Amino acid sequence: MRKQHPEQLVSLLEQAGKIDEQKIREAMVKSSEMGAPLPKTLVQMGLVESEDDILTVLGENLGMKTVKITDYRVDPEVLALLPREITSKYKVMPLAIDGSRVTVALADPFDVQSIDTLRFYLEEKGYQLEPVIAREDEVEAAVARYYTSADAEVEKILQDLTHTMHAEALEQEVEEQTNLGAFIDSISEADIEEDEAPIVRLVNLVFQEALRSRASDIHFEPYEKAFKIRFRIDGVLHEVQSPPKRLQPSILSRVKIMSGMDLAEKRIPQDGRIQMKMQGRDIDFRVSALPGLFGESIVLRLLDKSGVMLGLEQIGFLPENIEIFKKLIRKPNGIILITGPTGSGKTTTLYSALGTINNVDTKIITIENPVEYQIEGINQVQIHEDIGLTFAAGLRSILRQAPNVILVGEIRDAETAEIAIRSALTGHLVFSTLHTNDAPSATTRLIEMGVKPFLVASAIQAVMAQRLVRVICKDCKESYVPDPVILEEFVPDAAEFAHTRFYRGRGCESCNYTGYRGRTAIHEIMVMTEELRDLVLKKTSSEHIRELAREQGMRTLREDGFLKAQRGDTTLLEVSRITSQDVG
Repeated sequence: MRKQHPEQLVSLLEQAGKIDEQKIREAMVKSSEMGAPLPKTLVQMGLVESEDDILTVLGENLGMKTVKITDYRVDPEVLALLPREITSKYKVMPLAIDGSRVTVALADPFDVQSIDTLRFYLEEKGYQLEPVIAREDEVEAAVARYYTSADAEVEKILQDLTHTMHAEALEQEVEEQTNLGAFIDSISEADIEEDEAPIVRLVNLVFQEALRSRASDIHFEPYEKAFKIRFRIDGVLHEVQSPPKRLQPSILSRVKIMSGMDLAEKRIPQDGRIQMKMQGRDIDFRVSALPGLFGESIVLRLLDKSGVMLGLEQIGFLPENIEIFKKLIRKPNGIILITGPTGSGKTTTLYSALGTINNVDTKIITIENPVEYQIEGINQVQIHEDIGLTFAAGLRSILRQAPNVILVGEIRDAETAEIAIRSALTGHLVFSTLHTNDAPSATTRLIEMGVKPFLVASAIQAVMAQRLVRVICKDCKESYVPDPVILEEFVPDAAEFAHTRFYRGRGCESCNYTGYRGRTAIHEIMVMTEELRDLVLKKTSSEHIRELAREQGMRTLREDGFLKAQRGDTTLLEVSRITSQDVG
């Protein structure tokens, strides 16, 4: 127990009849004079036999279990749930995972604010907090012991690697193998004994650290004199501790083996996939290997199945946009397009939309390349262009399956676009994506592909552009009044907001001193009206379509971002960075 809440402890000890009021007051004075925790002072004065007696009183009165941390063996996946910054700051120690519940020992059960912060942090990861009480000295000792060893694990593995294997020898062994299958089998057998396969431990540790850091991508990058590992966190790349250059071939070979790639082929690009269960979650890694000047560059995209089926509120829709979008996705037919660059969250939004309308009386079929997430109750088709299963060919076959809703992963060519649009005109609701900068440009892009204007005008129900912006870190969030020059980028009359307080992050350990933690989406929804359809029929430019859409109430990406900045979700600078092409 810490000194911050002695009054509550005193009250409970008095109620339990453990010690009279006068003795407790004397102990409080002595505790204050010596700068020692009250429980230790009570023991030193002989007023209670041990701190365990105090824990018992607290547990009985607060309805929490009391534990001895030494009775637990804490696994690495448990440690990965809470970073050392949190455990040290709040004096807590994660002990075990049981399903979705995480048992965490608290040194100070009266610190309600810290407990709420801890509960919120775990809920963001999909877990529930199961608080228990432990002695403060045990909590501090456990944090120091376990987390110091975790920090040293990378260094230990690298030392093991230096002594137990030479990357050059492994590389030569790979190249000299006449039976590739036998070589892969030998690697797999060696993996069984983890201590004898430090390269396996190193790669697994990289994966665990990426998941703990909320990374969306892992980049293994070979250079002439270095081998770097970078994580993309909240859309921004961060370099992490990287192994020596001599271990490059071993690490890349391990990743290729895990993803099912041809280990001997290093001249052409390859794609693969890794499926793992980490920290109680099913994680897919989509893997891409690209030959480079100094070795293969490998990028892994983390696909977290637990985070894909989010509600529309959770992916960043403002209330009025939620109502618009819900009406659109419940229409019986037509095509709904989502536009934006790679990595703008289009897939997550599409799956959230499908999850909203997925029920027993609706047949939903998707055709994707690749199928990123497997969803219960939805028929999903994987593209295989090498055998002729293209988007267009697959879409034709899907129509014979009599679906109500179709998801086409991406419209890449005129043939796919025309089949998708004709499907929408024959009684199907079609979702798809397109690469354009904003919503109005989607109609002109389809016409440029070769689709007839009357088909585009008739079939499209709405186009939604989307981007991801970083969210302000909750632990270091502060208000401020922005410079009028910045406001002028967003509103015609900056004076109107001269005294409005906006928000930003100062930077702290929780957000790695970036001021941001997590991302949310901003949207631009263009609902097709008769007037807009007329412009499309006339092949009007996207600029004119945009002007009319705004007159009819469409909110641009920048305007949607400005509202989120006003709410304190993100910063004006972040919105400006992401929507620099939006002329407002």
